[in-house]
Amino acid sequence: MHLLHLDSSARRESFSRTLTARFAAAFPHTGYTYRDLAANPVPLIGQGWTELCDALLAAEVTDPARYQDVVCTPAQRAAWRVVNPLLSEFLAADVILIGAPMYNFSIPAALKAWIDQVTFPRMSLAPRRFVVAGARGGSYLPGTPREPFDHHERYLRDFIAGHYAVEDVEFVNSELTNVLVDPTLANLAGKQRDSAAAAERRTDELAR
Repeated sequence: MHLLHLDSSARRESFSRTLTARFAAAFPHTGYTYRDLAANPVPLIGQGWTELCDALLAAEVTDPARYQDVVCTPAQRAAWRVVNPLLSEFLAADVILIGAPMYNFSIPAALKAWIDQVTFPRMSLAPRRFVVAGARGGSYLPGTPREPFDHHERYLRDFIAGHYAVEDVEFVNSELTNVLVDPTLANLAGKQRDSAAAAERRTDELAR
């Protein structure tokens, strides 16, 4: 099993990085690729990338192994030089492990940039497995006041299942991380510790 491990937290030490490292250390992989999207961000998509998408649609190419066949213009070739190594890593993986903290109710821009670079029309990645380790400053669990503002797990779940047609998607979130820096949340310290411990236990279960 080849594991692709992605981190996107802007913090060098973070709950999401701790969880992904824990998973990667316990998961019985035979191949491993690591990419730190925050430390080494991928470029934003540009005009050449949009032309490449249009060419794939026009040629009705859905097999990633044939994407390069439609590359013909200078702009498309420039876009492909960025896409190719990222996409090759992605397609080589059996399990994709993503560290994704919540930033402003959604995912980090560094992670979104990577998603945009490796995602093309009518692209199925079944039967790959995705594991997403997140961290959120507050609580966005079902039934909490902030549940409607969760465009973090909801976005990734809808996107991975809806666009990539992947059914095996697991999420682990460490909630209430702002308790550690915001004095007004001190009364929630116990809940934060419980959430962090539960996330670690769930990470270990998924890795096994």
